[in-house]
Amino acid sequence: MDIKRQLGYKIKRLRQKKGYTQEQLAEMANISTRSLSGIESGENFMTAQTMENLLGCLGVTVDDLFTSEHLKPTENLISEINDIINSVKDDRDKIENIYKIVKAINLT
Repeated sequence: MDIKRQLGYKIKRLRQKKGYTQEQLAEMANISTRSLSGIESGENFMTAQTMENLLGCLGVTVDDLFTSEHLKPTENLISEINDIINSVKDDRDKIENIYKIVKAINLT
């Protein structure tokens, strides 16, 4: 996956997570819906100003945008989570902390 597609995918995921339509985010970022669609599909690359506007509207940092952990397949993420749990299975305190985190995430 090339950088334009990766960034576009991340912008789309962040937008959807916030519950915004393309039209809503485009208006907030002062760009056209067509431009946002092109960015999200990886067809167009955003200017620095557009990136700054989108990041502000989405409430994320440049670091958040360029982190690519979210691009791993779901199966890989689940496997990594299981590996973490298995590595601490003999430590009751860590297991309880993991449980609390998962429980808190699941409630939101």
